[in-house]
Amino acid sequence: MTDLLVPQVLRRLHTDEFDAVPYDSRLRRVALTAKDRMPDLARRLNLALAPFAFDRRATALSLELLNNAHGDRFYDLERDAATDEAAAAASFAGRVPVIDVQTHIIDEKLWTGPMVEALSGFNKLVDPDRWSEGLDPRMADAAMWAALVFGSSETAVALLTSTPGKPGENILENGQIAAVRDVVERYAGTGRLLSHTIIHPNLGRDEIDAMADHVRNLRPSAWKVYTMYGPPTKYAPEGGWFLDDEEIGGPFLDMVMRCGGPRIVCSHKGLGGPIPSASVKSTSPRDVGPAAKAFPEVNFVIYHSGYERNPHGEEGPLNEQEPTGTDRLVMSAREAGIGHDGNIYGELGSTWFLILRRPVEAAHVLGKLLKQFGPNRILWGTDSTWYGSPQSLIDAFRAFTIPERMQEEFGYPALTDETKDKILSGNAAALYGIDIANVAENLAGMSPNWTARAAPALYAALDASRIGKGVPRL
Repeated sequence: MTDLLVPQVLRRLHTDEFDAVPYDSRLRRVALTAKDRMPDLARRLNLALAPFAFDRRATALSLELLNNAHGDRFYDLERDAATDEAAAAASFAGRVPVIDVQTHIIDEKLWTGPMVEALSGFNKLVDPDRWSEGLDPRMADAAMWAALVFGSSETAVALLTSTPGKPGENILENGQIAAVRDVVERYAGTGRLLSHTIIHPNLGRDEIDAMADHVRNLRPSAWKVYTMYGPPTKYAPEGGWFLDDEEIGGPFLDMVMRCGGPRIVCSHKGLGGPIPSASVKSTSPRDVGPAAKAFPEVNFVIYHSGYERNPHGEEGPLNEQEPTGTDRLVMSAREAGIGHDGNIYGELGSTWFLILRRPVEAAHVLGKLLKQFGPNRILWGTDSTWYGSPQSLIDAFRAFTIPERMQEEFGYPALTDETKDKILSGNAAALYGIDIANVAENLAGMSPNWTARAAPALYAALDASRIGKGVPRL
C-alpha cells in the first residue's frame, strides 16, 4: 500500500526517536478502507485526491473508521463529518489558542554526522514512498517549519527545541534556537515562540557552569536534557545519566536553582531510538519522581511521558508489578508522593501521534496520566515538523474521548472539553506565563502570510548564529 494515498493521520511516519508505526491487521483494514473510499469522496467534493488526504474530512473519515474497527465511540464526530465541510469543522472546533511545546527545525548546513545518518536511514527504510532518496532537510527547515506549524495549523504559540549534540554534531544549535525566536517575535509578535537551551551535564562541568551565561545571552524558556545521550557512566554503564544521580543530575538541578534562569527542566523520557550513544535504560523515567521530590521548586516536563512504542502489543491498564512505558512515569511519581498539581508534567509529543490510531491504548495512556497527575499537568506537543502540519493531530485530539465503560472499569477521569482546552493551551500558558487573551487578540489582526515574509530573515538568523561550522555567532 502506498502511504501517500491514505489520510495524513493514517500514514506511517517516524522521527529520530522511534520507528514507524506498523500496520497491524485491524489498522491495515482501516487504511485500505480509507484508501478505497477516498477517490470517490474526493470526486464528489470536487477535490484532487492528494489535497484531500490532508483535508479535515479525510481526518474525520479516518477517525470514523477507527471507531468502527474498535467498536466504540472513541472519536466524537458530527454526522457526515467525512463528507460535509461544516460538520467536520464542528467536530474539530477549538475554543482556545493552541500552544505546542515541542517543535523542531533542521539547519541544512548542519546536515552531516551520525544524527543525520540515523534520521535519513530510518526515513528511507520505513517511509520509502516519501523518502526514497533519503530525508530532505529542506522539508523541515526554518521556512517550512514556520509555514507548517504556524501557517498550516491553529498553533498560536510554539516552543522550539532540538536534538542532543554538541555544536557541529547537532541539527540545530542553542544560539540558533534563540535567533529563530527573535525573528518570530519580530514578524509575529512577542511571546509567539518559546525556546529551549540544550544542556549536556554529563559532558563536563563547563556545560553546567555555562548556564548562567545562557540565561543572559539566550534567554531560554526552559532547559532541555537527554539523559540517554553521552558516554557511559557508573550510573548508566551502557551510556547516559539520570536526573537523580549524585555526580551529574544533582549538580545540574542545583544550577537550575541558582543560575537565575527558568526553573523548568524538559527531559526526554521514553522513545529510545537511533540517537548516538542512546541507551533505552537511561530513557526510563524511573529517576523523575526522586528528582522532583528532591527539587520541589523545579518543574519537570517529561517529554513523551515515558511512552515506549511496543511493536508486540499495546499499553493497557497500569501494571504496578512490571511497569513499562508511561506506567514507569506514573509509578515513579506515585512512589515519590507526587500527584495532582505537583511538579511533574507529562508531554504528548510523538506519543499522541503513535497512539491515536490505537484508540484503546490512547484511552489507557491518557487515562493513566490524568488519574495520576490531574488535568492541569499534561501538556500538548507534537514533535512537528517530522509529520508536516500538526493540524490533523490537533483535530484528532479535540475529537477524542475516553469511553464511559473504560472510565468505570479503570477509574479514569473523563476527557472533557474543558480538560482538552487545558492540555492544548491552559496548562502551558500557566507554566510559561503566557497571556492567552493577549495572544488571541494579537492573532485576530495577524496577516497569515507573515511566515513567507519571515523566511529570508529566518535563514539569515541561522547563518549568523551557527558556530558548529566555524561561523561566529553574532
